[in-house]
Amino acid sequence: MDFVHFLSSHMLDPSVGGKRLYKSVVEQAVHAEKLGYRGVAIPEHHFINILLVPAPLQMAVKIAAHTSRIEIMTGVCQLPIRDMRMFAGEVVQCQALCDGRFMLGVGKGAFGFETGRLGVPIEDTKPQFEEDLKLLEALLTRTEVSWDSERYRFEPLTIMPRPEDPIPLMVAIMNPVGIEAAAKAGYHVQTTPLGGKHEQLLEQVNAFRRGRAAAGRPLDTRLSLQRGMFLVENEKQRQEIAERAYTYYKSFDNVFGGPGIVDSGVIRPLPRNQTLEELAGNILLCGRDEMIDRLSVYAELGIDDVLTTSNFGQEQAMTLEMMGRFAEEVMPYLQGYKAKAA
Repeated sequence: MDFVHFLSSHMLDPSVGGKRLYKSVVEQAVHAEKLGYRGVAIPEHHFINILLVPAPLQMAVKIAAHTSRIEIMTGVCQLPIRDMRMFAGEVVQCQALCDGRFMLGVGKGAFGFETGRLGVPIEDTKPQFEEDLKLLEALLTRTEVSWDSERYRFEPLTIMPRPEDPIPLMVAIMNPVGIEAAAKAGYHVQTTPLGGKHEQLLEQVNAFRRGRAAAGRPLDTRLSLQRGMFLVENEKQRQEIAERAYTYYKSFDNVFGGPGIVDSGVIRPLPRNQTLEELAGNILLCGRDEMIDRLSVYAELGIDDVLTTSNFGQEQAMTLEMMGRFAEEVMPYLQGYKAKAA
């Protein structure tokens, strides 16, 4: 099992500004490479003050210019808000500028506020994503592609330049049915139970297993799990991070399936049904021994990568320090771990 640092980019305090925000993102990526993480993952969101990277491919190229080894993935680019003809060319350019270290993670979009402001109601994103994914893959792998549908109608064209390296495609899905279908089709899969219980994760993992088994051919595909976690030093720090996480999820819940109340770009924090302690128990806020034990369960399940989401609004120095302790105290026990055959 390997570890990918998720580059959560929050402006819970809007006065931080974009220069400081993105300097911190790049600094975390460089730090992750030095510490031995497999990769970093870049979110994409618009018009809001959490997970704020409006141009993830641009960010990937910036990180590639400051690193030499680490894998750079998007987590994830939202397809329904884009024209696949232009996006395919941008992806090829990004892969070239990242020296072949780029993995394209894609999804349908999760926040109705932003897709709606871009003219795509959230209820329409699933069917649009399914078509977009087929078209994108065709443009990246074939020449002289034509299309005739309600959304796309064009004569044969070829995306230039052509990819010199294969561009791995990772699909972000939470629904077990969708995970199974994506795994069967041969895609890498990124999933998360968010703040949900372990049983939800088991359903997602088992769906990936069923899909890969049903493919009927050997597949070198990866299952990546995005997980909120923070390696704490003591109970006082655990409480502090739990409170920060709880505050963060008050905003997240508002735009993820909530009413989407946003005031001048700032998400309005709303009351949560889940208690602070329930949240703290469901995400990984613990010391070294418990962290290794809990992550070992994921390794035994056959999860290939854990996308560690560790930024809940704390200061940059605290995040970097925690990453260093995690790399030294936890990662050596789990990197390279392979689950036993079922």
